[in-house]
Amino acid sequence: MAINLQKGQTINLRKNEKGDSIYDLSSVTIGLGWDVRRQGGFFGRLFGGSDSPEYDLDAVAFLLDSNGKVADMGKSFMTGNGREIVLYQGDVIYFNSMRHPSGQIWLTGDNRTGEGDGDDEQIIVKLDQLDQRYQKIVFVVSIYNGIVNRQHFGMIENAFIRAVDARGREITKFSLSGDASLNGMCSMVFAEAYRHNGDWKFRAIGDPYPTDNFIEVLVPYTYR
Repeated sequence: MAINLQKGQTINLRKNEKGDSIYDLSSVTIGLGWDVRRQGGFFGRLFGGSDSPEYDLDAVAFLLDSNGKVADMGKSFMTGNGREIVLYQGDVIYFNSMRHPSGQIWLTGDNRTGEGDGDDEQIIVKLDQLDQRYQKIVFVVSIYNGIVNRQHFGMIENAFIRAVDARGREITKFSLSGDASLNGMCSMVFAEAYRHNGDWKFRAIGDPYPTDNFIEVLVPYTYR
């Protein structure tokens, strides 16, 4: 049975609630899901109007070294239409750099609405094979253009992050629904996985930020 976490709680990803090592961490799916509160009878619309913008949450992963920092910030380049892409093929996994160069962690895609059952976005990580230089993975969710569109986590319900092992067994889940304390908050450090005594642990965090730009959340994790 999966362990439901509360904010601040930590578990060993390999062990069940009895302490038995049963979970296969050769490939772990970090699934994230959410619903937008119903308003005016329209699911997934913020204000009930047909012109309401999509509510687009982006999953991001920071791979940290033993100092708790992102060592490889990747590279930047200009696209043919003059758009700058940053953090490409470095230790930050996000919508413009979906697969780590090691092939050991990747983002499966981008769900722009949150509609439907199950995970809305997934990050797959081969924890057992992940290079030892990576000691922690921080999982962040940001609302794309949240400030401009006046969208925030106070409008979200049934948000969750969960870990599923290589055999499809749910290991743990951390859920939250928006309330007044999350009004104006457009990004969140949802959870982290980290090495401990040769194994992997998972901590529910749930720390919100007002910015809708995950790069601002990234700053404390960088060498400056």
